[in-house]
Amino acid sequence: MADLQLQFENAARAVSELPTRPDNASLLRLYGLYKQATEGDVHGQKPGFFDFVGNAKYDAWETLRGMPQAHAMQAYVDLATHLGAPAASSDEDQPRERDRT
Repeated sequence: MADLQLQFENAARAVSELPTRPDNASLLRLYGLYKQATEGDVHGQKPGFFDFVGNAKYDAWETLRGMPQAHAMQAYVDLATHLGAPAASSDEDQPRERDRT
């Protein structure tokens, strides 16, 4: 789980550095997976009818109700990698041997 947590955190950082902006459907999927991974099932009231962006985000999260947080983390990492984010690996934060000299 610690490795998955680190991969998830790396993927979340990498998504903000993608060379091109993903389409809205992918962004909503990333949003829903991120919220499910970090907070679990959707909670709170659904935004008002005219809050189109808020409703879309709420719906993206709500569709994942019941998904275990670890599965949401893995799905987020997989989607981020598919969208072109660098592969998130647990050794990225570790200095390489040649970097220490």
